[in-house]
Amino acid sequence: MKPPTATSVLLLIVLLPLAGAAFMAATATDGPPAVYLVFVNPTPPGVTCMQFHLGILTAALGSEAKAKEAMIYNYKNVVNGFSARVTASELDAIKKQPQVNRVLPSATLHLMSSNFDDIS
Repeated sequence: MKPPTATSVLLLIVLLPLAGAAFMAATATDGPPAVYLVFVNPTPPGVTCMQFHLGILTAALGSEAKAKEAMIYNYKNVVNGFSARVTASELDAIKKQPQVNRVLPSATLHLMSSNFDDIS
């Protein structure tokens, strides 16, 4: 094996920090995945709720495998939508889908009191 040339070493010195900076920028802006509730248009006739929601998520994320991994739950009785664990850039892609009406971060709410006897 031949030793590296000065040109290849110079390229490594110049390009390695650039590649690392690009990776860090993508990771820093995306952040960790979070859970969001996605409210969508009514499901078209002849399509199951799961197929419709998975199609929207697949279009946004680029693959059905990623969509299945991200999806947490489907809602169809009171509202039409789903919950999914996605990054910020994936969330932007979901919001751009024409079937999406609203996206909210998932939140757990707690009762402030369980004493309902004093309600007048």
